[in-house]
Amino acid sequence: MTATRSLADWRPYPFQITETRLEFDLAPRGTRVRSRIAFRRQGPGDLVLDGAGLRTLALSVDDKPLDPALIDAANERLVVPDLPDTFTFQAEVEIDPETNTALEGLYLSGGMFCTQCEAEGFRHITWYPDRPDVMASFHVTINSDQPVLLSNGNPGESAPGRAVWHDPWPKPAYLFALVAGDLRAVSDRFTTASGRDVALNVWVRPGDEGRAGYALESLIRSMRWDEQVYGREYDLDVFNIVAVDDFNMGAMENKGLNIFNSKLVLATADTATDGDYERIEGVIAHEYFHNWTGNRITCRDWFQLCLKEGLTVFRDQQFTADMRSPAVKRIHDVQTLRARQFREDAGPLAHPPRPDHYQEINNFYTATVYEKGAEVIGMLKRLVGDEGYASALDLYFKRHDGQACTIEDWIAVFQDATGRDLTQFKRWYTDAGTPRLSLVEEWDAGTLTLHFRQETAPTPGQAEKPPRIIPIALGLIGPNGDEVLPTTVLEMTQAQQSFAFEGLGARPVVSLLRGFSAPVTVSRDMAAAEQALLLAHDTDAYARWQAGHDLALDALLAGATGTAGGAEFIQALGGVLDQAEADPAFAALCLSLPGEEEVATTLAARGATPDPDAIHAAREALAAALAQAHQRALARLYDAMASFGPYRPDAEGAGRRSLRLACLGPLSRLDGGARAKALFADATNMTERQGALEQLVTLGRDTEALADFARDFSDNRLVMDKWFMVQPLRSPPRQAAARARALAARPDFDWKNPNRFRALIGGLTANHAGFHAADGSGYDFVAEWLMRLDPVNPQTAARMCSAFETISRYDADRRARARAALERLAALPGLSRNTSEMVTRILAGAG
Repeated sequence: MTATRSLADWRPYPFQITETRLEFDLAPRGTRVRSRIAFRRQGPGDLVLDGAGLRTLALSVDDKPLDPALIDAANERLVVPDLPDTFTFQAEVEIDPETNTALEGLYLSGGMFCTQCEAEGFRHITWYPDRPDVMASFHVTINSDQPVLLSNGNPGESAPGRAVWHDPWPKPAYLFALVAGDLRAVSDRFTTASGRDVALNVWVRPGDEGRAGYALESLIRSMRWDEQVYGREYDLDVFNIVAVDDFNMGAMENKGLNIFNSKLVLATADTATDGDYERIEGVIAHEYFHNWTGNRITCRDWFQLCLKEGLTVFRDQQFTADMRSPAVKRIHDVQTLRARQFREDAGPLAHPPRPDHYQEINNFYTATVYEKGAEVIGMLKRLVGDEGYASALDLYFKRHDGQACTIEDWIAVFQDATGRDLTQFKRWYTDAGTPRLSLVEEWDAGTLTLHFRQETAPTPGQAEKPPRIIPIALGLIGPNGDEVLPTTVLEMTQAQQSFAFEGLGARPVVSLLRGFSAPVTVSRDMAAAEQALLLAHDTDAYARWQAGHDLALDALLAGATGTAGGAEFIQALGGVLDQAEADPAFAALCLSLPGEEEVATTLAARGATPDPDAIHAAREALAAALAQAHQRALARLYDAMASFGPYRPDAEGAGRRSLRLACLGPLSRLDGGARAKALFADATNMTERQGALEQLVTLGRDTEALADFARDFSDNRLVMDKWFMVQPLRSPPRQAAARARALAARPDFDWKNPNRFRALIGGLTANHAGFHAADGSGYDFVAEWLMRLDPVNPQTAARMCSAFETISRYDADRRARARAALERLAALPGLSRNTSEMVTRILAGAG
């Protein structure tokens, strides 16, 4: 069992690095790395360096050789005692990029050298203090016959087969990057607010130049937005982005050299969907924004990961809202949070945004750290106001530039800038779990009193949950649909608290949690007529959508438990469809039914045992009823939203296509897929072609379309990932596991590529009733592939284990089958610490 690391055990590193010099002689099977690192003592202690998988050729201090016996191979570290206050450490090691299938450190992707060092990948490159609070300037020399040689910072002198890079800004080792390969640049320039001229390059493989333009445009928009909104200016002479086919993550913010999963760079209308374009824009922005919130100011230790990630997610959410539709963006963010983070909070993998212990840090790149971390920033901004937030951020950048910081530093900045005591607010960072906010209303002679109660269920390692401060944004809507109280933010600080609103002429309907003002679940008794009133008249777009969503969810809950429901939702939806052309993207969201996973989560929270098959049947029945009731309106909108003119990946075009496809789903249940077949044949963009294909797979009428799709895109790895994903995702549940197994047997199932593996395995796990099939076939298939992947890429295998995190909520037979599959995985000889930790935690909570 790997030792647990605890926040309480953190100690400052005893040395400061004044300069790091690295020289690489690149070779696929024997890369030589020479390091020269200047240290200065800043506290008591030995020199402790991290190193994993290194063939050490030489070690010295001030040119005096070190005894190789100082290497503690079992703990992957080198300990050197009795050193002077200043000294230079030197090492020469050899590493093997070609066999590095874990994709941590330096590895090969299709013949291209590239790196991934967050969180602890640099120790796979050379001996170094691989921790985020040790920051240094880097001087890097790369020797190779590859045409393009890149690293962090600004370029220095170069010659054929040799390139020098210097990054003047101190950074931790996790932000180091190197890329070498046959690449082409799509380039532009950007002039910063102070007049600095910056060269911008998006590097891609030959032949992909025509698919990199949108990424470059997104980068320019991001740079301009960060100057205008946050006053943050870029600080180097060049900004490089590289698209890499084999990558465990989405992208990485290495200083001046961002490395991206190619699916988040490459896009054309015929290969990328509207969702792909939006993700490219958002992730480009996210990694660029890290230049200040993550690079210039980084985290002191990995327990503080949400300090950089939560803040940067919040910033990229703001950016996308400004570039597209704030209302639609907010609803999408809430959907993501509920689907991923609420599920995480409710199971054995629950942890606070700032955990206080871990075994493997790679397992904590989670929805709680990222998405909930962003929600915490949003609440903080709501509590202190726009001006307070701006003042606090200015102080944060001024006070902590060039430092490695903690959540305490972050909270202190807000307290100092605004004068607020945020002691209670800090619990959002330290306590796991999703608070449940209950509301009981009392109406008496023109006074509406709202009685709130908050409670948070126990989570692993945290039995007691003191009350948190919860900002509750609400409004009041009169019986005639008029707003009688505009948005007001209540601050709930106690376990039970009441608020009164006096002088009301008639009992209003409470529009609760406007803008999703806090990441909580809500429990309240609300009549369907009140929900319909909010859907029709609420002035807050999120609250309008939530009202319709709750109507649909109530219908699905009724259907899944054997009772009738859905009439109110179907009737209320008529009003949305009548006004759909005014805001197609919003109407599309209202048409989209709650997912089966959300229904299961809600049933479990109410003490019931979800039946995946019954949930699936209820959702299909509601979709069919919706189609029957609104066939004419759906057909009219489907035709009205048809594409016209050249494809544009902007918010307006994407909104029209999203509504058209939202109409196509129910219509396909009536026409047997006739519209979907015609759209698949005639579509001029991937959004509509993939949307049509999804409907054909759902209906089981996909044979010809799948063959055509594979024929047209067999040479495009990213598009074929869609082909592998859509089949297990949209297949009828009883066929899903068998279909995934057949696809896995194909020679083009390149399972060592993380994108392809996630497409197929993730497609099955996202098919709720298919993955949770009563015969255990879904569990068995996924566990088998995790056993195969773990020795090759433990990081990806461990993250995919989260598919099993909800098994405790299901019936005894399903739990037993899932446990058996996980126990086989747990018994795998040599199971990685990444996967071992995840499986152990899930089994502990499986019951």
